[in-house]
Parts: sequence; structure tokens; C-alpha cells
Amino acid sequence: MTSRHFSDRHYEGAASGPFSFLNPTTRRIPLSSTQARQLGNSDASVDKSAQNESGANPETSAEDVHHLWRTRDNRKGRHAIAVNPVADKNARFLTPPSTSTLRATLRGIIRMFTTYPYWDVSYLVAVVFTLGSVIWCINACFVWLPLVSPSSEFPGEILDGGGWTAFIGATVFEFGSVLLMLEAVNENRADCFGWALEEVLEEHGLIRITPGKCSHHHQNKKNFVGRGNESTDKPKHGTGMESKDHPDSKNPRTWTWWPSWYELRTHYVKEIGFLACAFQMFGATVFWISGFTALPKIQEALSTPPALNGAYWAPQVVGGSGFIISGVLFMLETQQKWYLPAYTVLGWHIGAWNLIGGIGFTLCGALGFAASSNTGVAYQSSLATFWGSWAFLIGSAIQWFEALDKHPVDIETGGGRVADTQPVA
Repeated sequence: MTSRHFSDRHYEGAASGPFSFLNPTTRRIPLSSTQARQLGNSDASVDKSAQNESGANPETSAEDVHHLWRTRDNRKGRHAIAVNPVADKNARFLTPPSTSTLRATLRGIIRMFTTYPYWDVSYLVAVVFTLGSVIWCINACFVWLPLVSPSSEFPGEILDGGGWTAFIGATVFEFGSVLLMLEAVNENRADCFGWALEEVLEEHGLIRITPGKCSHHHQNKKNFVGRGNESTDKPKHGTGMESKDHPDSKNPRTWTWWPSWYELRTHYVKEIGFLACAFQMFGATVFWISGFTALPKIQEALSTPPALNGAYWAPQVVGGSGFIISGVLFMLETQQKWYLPAYTVLGWHIGAWNLIGGIGFTLCGALGFAASSNTGVAYQSSLATFWGSWAFLIGSAIQWFEALDKHPVDIETGGGRVADTQPVA
């Protein structure tokens, strides 16, 4: 007998994913008025700060509301809903307005500079990778600009400035990858809905949906390695083996530094998001070797081409390849079919920019093998680091934006199924 986490949780609602041999990545669960009243009666506590923020905007009258569960959103502590708007007289629900408007996007950008949830591992992942990308952009200026304008070069710019920024940037990427893995293995297992439902007293049968209780660990402000707020959702199966993430479990899991062997072989090896994080971690770890060997004293000691190729350029190629695979997997995670790009999904664009960045870093190392004997190749190698670094920075900035938007709302049109709940900012 297995827990909910490894049995039926992926198949409640309309589940889909890019590959049939891997775990589904998306579930679309309709919310009926009857279900809403039942949930509303059992969950009266609402996130007041979130409610006040949404209350300042006009509500949307809706006929249907769907809970969109995604593996990526689940790791990030996000709770997406899709809303089918109707005229007021036919409405069954009142929901917050769309988060896909220009105004909502600008509000999200402002939130990036005014909100600092340091207890949220997803926020830390985004900020750390953004910082690391900035350092790599500085590194690229040190090693590429002297080739563009030799007169601008100052003593020690390439060897010292480039070497130390490469080491620091690689170290920051490694730290960010560790946080990324922690985020992946601490996904929420309680099937958190994340919204509060209450019946509007003035209109019998009309249900208001507002940001509410959440069992994701991202909400715990007391300590970094703790569990989320308690939820009143009850286990659907009385097996006595409910997930340890579930608040009704006798031994609720608070935090794990690494999953068990059973979890790895039965769940995580089939989870696209976990595989993407694992390849990111592998790539960052190997890439860190080239950051270490970029230090000035070590670079001076690598006087022969074979030594330089083996200790400096080769780790860049292998590590960059890990970044490429990771970027592709992050993109596939957001797609309903492996061959259909999810252009409207925010997470897809994060993966795409990381893919471009990985190509740049890999190309830098691949060209580096011949850089010592050809100035043109050396120029292109340094240039690849430049545009690769900027691609990582763009992807990390979008991820920062994503990490702070915990309750995205998509307004559907024409009855079609929603692709995502946030525009590309």
C-alpha cells in the first residue's frame, strides 16, 4: 500500500503531460458550486493581506472555475485558477481579476523591488540565480570587451577580473542549484488548493473566491526549513498512510534534505521537474571546476594546452551541456505535448532562456579548445559567454517575477482551455 503522493494524486481531474511514461505535469479540476460551498464551510480562514490586495480591484463574475495544478507551480508554491467569465445574472462565482493584464504585470514588477520573502526557497532560488547571472555578465565584459576595444583594457582585466568573477559566478550558480534541488524534493504533497471559498450572503448560491489558506512550506515565515500553514482539507483515503506532508498525518513532514530511495525510484525519476533540477545541479557542479581553474594563479599554472583543455575548457562543455538538458526539460514540463511549445506559459520562457544561456556557455568551452591558436575563435568564445550570461539573466528575472505571484488568475475566452496564468513579462 502506498501513500497518496505515489498513487492517485496525479490522476484526480483531467491529467496530462508531454510523455506518457513520465508523471503527468498538469491537472485541471473543475470547481462546482456544491464543492465550493462545502469547501467554503470548512475553510473560513483567509489570507487577509492577499484578500485586501485583491479587494482593491473589481471582481470577475464567472460561470466556471477550474483549479490548475501544475508540477512547476506546486514546487513554487503557486495556486492557479482558470475563470470563465459571464454576465452577472448567470454568475456562480466571484473571483479576483485577471493577473495577465499589463497593469497586473507592472504591479508584479514593482513587487519584485518591494517584497523580500527571504523564508521562501523559491524566491531565494530566483534571486540567487539572478545575482549569479549578473556576475557572469560582468565577467563577460571583462573577457570580451578588451577583444572588441583593445585600447580600453586595463592591467589584470582578463586574468584577474575575468578569473575571480568566473569563480564567484560559478560558486553562486552552484549554491542556487542546491536550493533548486531542495525546492524540488520539498514539493507539497497535500494537494493544496490555496484559495478560500465563501458564500455571498446577499446572493444565495454565489461563491466568492479569494486567496486563502496554504499548506506549502513557502508560507512559513518562522524558519527556512519548516512546514506551511495548516490546512483543513481532509485526506480522501482512510488508508492510514496519508502523505507526511498532509497536516492530518500523525507524523507530518516538515522538511527533507534528500528523498528516500523509495521516493526516488517510484516517483522522482518519473518527475520531469525533478530531472530538470538534477541536470541543473550536475551541470553547475561540473561547471564549478572551470570556475575554480579560472582563478589567476591556477590559470598561470595551466601553461600547456592539454592541461588547459582538460581542467578549464572541458568542464565548461560538460557543465554547459547539463544546463542545456535542464532548460529543455523545464520547457517540456510546461507543455501538454512534447512537440507543442507552450509560448503562453511563463515557466516555458524561463526554460527557453536557460536553454539559450546553456548553449552560450557550452559554445564558449567548445570554441575554447582552439582559442589559443586563432584570435577569431577566441573572440567568438568570449562573445558566447556574453550573450549566454544575458540569457541566464533574463530567465532568472522572469523566475523572480514568477516566484512572487502565488495566486495567478487567468480569464478564459471562448470556452477554450487555459495555457497559463501569467503573461510573459
